[in-house]
Amino acid sequence: MSFEITPGAPEPLGLRLVAGGANVAVYSETAEQIDLCLFDATGARELSRVKLPGRAGPVFHGFVPGLKAGALYGLRAHGPCAPERGLYFDPRKLLLDPFALELNQTPRSHPSLFPSPDDSGPHAPKAKACAPEPAPARRARIPWRDTVIYEMHVRGFTKRLGGVPESLRGTFAGLAQPEAIAHLKRLGVTTLELLPCAAWLDERHLVDLGLPNYWGYSPIALLAPDPRLAPGGWTEVRETVAALQTAGLEVLIDVVLNHSGEGDGHGPMVSLRGLDNPAYYRLSPENPAGYINDAGCGNILQADHPAVVRLAMDALRAWAIYGGVDGFRFDLMTTLGRRADGFDPHAPLLTAIAQDPALRELKIISEPWDLGPGGYQLGAFPAPWGEWNDKFRDTVRKFWRGDSSMIGELATRLAGSADLFAGKKPPSRSVNFVTAHDGFTLADLVSYARKHNEANGEQNRDGTDASFSWNNGVEGATKDEAILAARRRDQRALLATLIFSRGTPMLSMGAEFGHSQNGNNNAYAQDNEVSWLDWDKADPRLLAFVTRALALRRTTPAFTDETFLTGADQGDSPPDVEWFGERDPMRAPDHWRGGERLFLGAVFTLGESRAALLLNAGRAPVACALPPRAGKSWRRALDTQSEDGAPRAERGVIAARSAVVFIEENQGE
Repeated sequence: MSFEITPGAPEPLGLRLVAGGANVAVYSETAEQIDLCLFDATGARELSRVKLPGRAGPVFHGFVPGLKAGALYGLRAHGPCAPERGLYFDPRKLLLDPFALELNQTPRSHPSLFPSPDDSGPHAPKAKACAPEPAPARRARIPWRDTVIYEMHVRGFTKRLGGVPESLRGTFAGLAQPEAIAHLKRLGVTTLELLPCAAWLDERHLVDLGLPNYWGYSPIALLAPDPRLAPGGWTEVRETVAALQTAGLEVLIDVVLNHSGEGDGHGPMVSLRGLDNPAYYRLSPENPAGYINDAGCGNILQADHPAVVRLAMDALRAWAIYGGVDGFRFDLMTTLGRRADGFDPHAPLLTAIAQDPALRELKIISEPWDLGPGGYQLGAFPAPWGEWNDKFRDTVRKFWRGDSSMIGELATRLAGSADLFAGKKPPSRSVNFVTAHDGFTLADLVSYARKHNEANGEQNRDGTDASFSWNNGVEGATKDEAILAARRRDQRALLATLIFSRGTPMLSMGAEFGHSQNGNNNAYAQDNEVSWLDWDKADPRLLAFVTRALALRRTTPAFTDETFLTGADQGDSPPDVEWFGERDPMRAPDHWRGGERLFLGAVFTLGESRAALLLNAGRAPVACALPPRAGKSWRRALDTQSEDGAPRAERGVIAARSAVVFIEENQGE
């Protein structure tokens, strides 16, 4: 097969279908020649190869007349192979168009993708020419103060969900099914945060172990939905997002722009490394053959380079325009603000995201850390953006574990983490969580004192050892009903603390009904029953509890206000917050001292809305009298001693290991 090619245009980057054919434009400052290669429908046989004839600075370009949607293609780059200069050109390696909008099939690792004399063409992933339609404008635009996030894996959520057709389970289309939407709506969450959905490649060590990368934090095509999750490509993503938005739900995508699936210098060459390694990656100044590894995955993208800024921005716009998503959660976002001399909150990519017309009004959430020097930047990101608050996670875990000297910091976290965000952004931008995909599930947090990651094939070396977990007397599975009841009680207490704290609560998938991963706190390689929700084992009592708690939060403005608490006297009105311990109001510094304190109460007031959250992590009940007001009375609205949260009868007594919510009402109501 042969075809004509003319110089074409240097914009837009990537292969884009236009009237009469396709324009191809590829960025590389260091290549000497870029070839376009077309493949047959199987992707195994190369039909033709032609040099891109045009060049405008670092952009090679050409126009292919008659090229139609569905054509499979790849790129080959010519230039020096000089690792000591950071150059890895090798025309034997077929490369993905970084701006590809669709892949022909699930990317698979193969020995020919790695450094070797073999041609990778028959085995490398191929891009498919396509022209996605823009998504309809159906964004729910839920205010931050009303937002409740549900972090989920597209595949794991529906893989075992009854009522979803077998062919759709584990896909975007499955997520749009009535059974999936009904659960989310009944639960009361507002916003879905989907683990990475861009096409990724399994790491070589996982392939050798016979394991997959389940989470997807190893991207190779940022603008293309992964075929495992969206076999219908952008059409499937667009229609699913629209269905969720029609149901009143927001959809955020977890994006990985800090590193790629090409790993270190011994990793596969599938795209960026073979096109322009020094432009796309941050290389070691002392040894350009090596990579800076602030993400812990072998490389990081050079996020202050124009090529990376352009790629990242086009990827985000693709998900916003073609997918119609409501926003993004950025993995290891500190890396995106990293320059050669450290983190810069005004770095080019962060600034570009904040001002871009297609992105600036969307919900943006940062994971505000990476592994590099000065990598912990919680509270340093732009004011409109939310930030994952791991200090909330650790403080709440330690308090309920029974650690000493926690009530001062716990009060700070319950009140919205003013130490981190006051003067910068409202409390709602603190994305509070107790568990997430990375770590123990909620059920395992109270059932395992240590990790059990043997199934990952790394001799239990992977995953954090700082989980601040406990097992209630027995490590792991047990039939002892007293221990099982204690674990369910602790889950409810943790959930209540999360839901009724100032800030935006985030639930991890399955936390609402007791999902367990058998003690695996790093299940990134478990695309199986370990990670998939088992709906048949869902605890309906816990589900009822979470539903009750979220409904109560939704109707109590005192829990969701957008201002930081001061505790200052407000004349005839109560202070916006009143703290108290086991016996007395906590008004003086001495009241906060005492390492054994395991009780903390707070009364929040916002206008006519007044509510109390009482937390007793101790082993004995506490009698507590709430501050009275003339013509008002306190109603016990939620009690974690009950399996479903229904209030207990006893007045003023907070049972051991429990959380209770009171709502102030007019007397006689």
